Amino acid sequence: MCRTLAAFPTTCLERAKEFKTRLGIFLHKSELGSDTGSVGKFEWSSKHGKEGNFSEDVLGWKESFDLLLSSKNGVAAFHAFLKTEFSEENLEFWLACEEFKKLRSATKLASRAHKIFDEFIRSEAPKEVNIDHETRELTRTNVQAATAACFDVAQGKTRTLMEKDSYPRFLKSPAYRDLAAQAAAALASPSSCGLVEPSHT
Repeated sequence: MCRTLAAFPTTCLERAKEFKTRLGIFLHKSELGSDTGSVGKFEWSSKHGKEGNFSEDVLGWKESFDLLLSSKNGVAAFHAFLKTEFSEENLEFWLACEEFKKLRSATKLASRAHKIFDEFIRSEAPKEVNIDHETRELTRTNVQAATAACFDVAQGKTRTLMEKDSYPRFLKSPAYRDLAAQAAAALASPSSCGLVEPSHT
């Protein structure tokens, strides 16, 4: 397992920087707005001071959809991919619901519930998610007496849609496969750091 970046030789550090740059390109313009928690920011230095931890994080994204959603970098990378497919609204809605469930004030719950509904659920919403009519109407009713669980059904359906549809395509995307290959190489060759040159596709 690679040790901290400070212990690496200069050439290894240069390759680590290139690895970081590769992910930076992958996440280009992937930052989410404040309404969804600004989770799109790439956090290399604060959470991933150890190269091994970062590589394990990247490789973990293909183990399960839950691991992807629990990683800030994973969410940001997945969001960047969804933007290329013009389907980022599903993830943004899911994230908005996660933030919504943390609210404790009834007044804030009611206000935020209507905002989320208008942005993602109502017909012709700016970021309308793909849910059936029955779920849309159930959510409309729930929002009238907002609780932390009022979006649970709609959130669950969008999550299932992402897991079965978008997530497999993300794992097969050239950008993720290239990134995962570099992460695997980093873990396989700790003595030389194992960071390979990014391929130019």
